[in-house]
Amino acid sequence: MIENIGTAFLLTFLAGLATSIGGAIAFVVKPDNLKALSVGLGFSAGVMIFLSLTEIIPTASETLGAYFPNSKDWLVYASFIIGIVVAVLIDYFLPDHIDQEEVLHPDDPCQHHHKIKKAGLFTAIAICVHNFPEGMATFLSATQSLQLGVSVAIAIAIHNIPEGIAVAMPIYHITGKKRYAMLYASLSGLTEPLGAFIGLFLLQFLFPQMFVGFLMAAVAGIMIYISFDTLLPLAKEYGDWHLSMIGIVTGMLFIWLSLLLL
Repeated sequence: MIENIGTAFLLTFLAGLATSIGGAIAFVVKPDNLKALSVGLGFSAGVMIFLSLTEIIPTASETLGAYFPNSKDWLVYASFIIGIVVAVLIDYFLPDHIDQEEVLHPDDPCQHHHKIKKAGLFTAIAICVHNFPEGMATFLSATQSLQLGVSVAIAIAIHNIPEGIAVAMPIYHITGKKRYAMLYASLSGLTEPLGAFIGLFLLQFLFPQMFVGFLMAAVAGIMIYISFDTLLPLAKEYGDWHLSMIGIVTGMLFIWLSLLLL
């Protein structure tokens, strides 16, 4: 029986909606002034890495141990690798990195309008796809433990902020309309509740409850990959490595303390 379904959906929705915050920031702050965001991204990476290794993987092992006591560790290991492979394939077929210099300073001025519009739409689509497994991660974590679900939701919400900025900036630049930029930024995060819905459907109708263990381990792999492939490079880009390290260590210590207190 899956528990906390309503709360899990709410947490997933709120985490996805954080792209709207990024959309709002894009109107008032330049990217090269977002030093605090560098710390925030490092904080998010620290939380996600710590939770993946100390909470999500042990939860997956415990769940699978009830069904496969002699092979649970190998199953968790294999599922973790599958999660990383899934994240790599998403990046390979739909990369989420845009060359902003090429967009804002194209060689051919006549292509300026087209390139910026394409960048905004492409970024929105790419982020939609990348947010799908994150929604499933938040949902599955919350159904196993509200404490864990809240922690994962906070970490994902923090890293959704720069994604909202990446979507809103080119859209606002080319249309001059804040409502369109905010709409695209907000919609790009709403695929996370869709990921939660798909996760619920899989568990309710297609796979037995023990499949939660496989999904949780795969989710840990996805979160580790996101942390090292996206969050940490962005943290360095928005500030410097010292700020990123402050964020990483602070995130780990904060989430560790919260787990001890709660």
